[in-house]
Amino acid sequence: MKIKENETLDSFLNGRLRIIQPRHGYRFSVDALLLAEFVSIKIEDLVVDLGAGCGIISLFLAIKREVGFIFGLELQEELAFQAKRNIMLNELEKKIAIIQGDLRHLPITPGSANVVVCNPPYRKEKSGRINPDPNKAIARHEIEVSLDDILATGKALLKPGGRLNLIYPANRLTEVFAKMRINGLEPKRLQIIFPDSSSYAKLAIIEGRLHGKSGLKILPPIFGQGHFSI
Repeated sequence: MKIKENETLDSFLNGRLRIIQPRHGYRFSVDALLLAEFVSIKIEDLVVDLGAGCGIISLFLAIKREVGFIFGLELQEELAFQAKRNIMLNELEKKIAIIQGDLRHLPITPGSANVVVCNPPYRKEKSGRINPDPNKAIARHEIEVSLDDILATGKALLKPGGRLNLIYPANRLTEVFAKMRINGLEPKRLQIIFPDSSSYAKLAIIEGRLHGKSGLKILPPIFGQGHFSI
């Protein structure tokens, strides 16, 4: 597959996964890999990746887990096209399909997913500097979608007992838990990410189960980028 001058081709998982990304535009961060590693998958699960971007989470899961099938939903046309190219590059057309669409207007059958995963934009729209690159701005700030949108969509997509997985700032954890419970998503697993052993927590990875019973498992913490380096 031809790589454009303004793109890079990067290898991960000891060469098992290759990713086309823009050289200067929005590039995925280690957050996506940490979230993908956290996700619990059962054999033949149907997974929906909300805000799939270049397809990194979908690709990681398809290579590392015995997943049934993955639908990646991406709002931005350019990123959706990039994700489709990455699927072809890695010969995973039988495992993943990318749909360009808005998660607020679902193009996927409600109640069909076992697992929903999302690495959402989690900076509030009016917090900090908005990147002039529209792809980066939409990916990082709550411009097009909010936490409420993501949780409502996750609830709509999941079968009873299905699992929603997302990564979010640790300092907004109480907000996430409260809104998850409003949507019938009971927090079941939690892993905290720290920059280092002497710093406050930066991010939290959360799994909620639709109509699940109470009881939260807190996994060992992650420091820095864990065992990933990108």
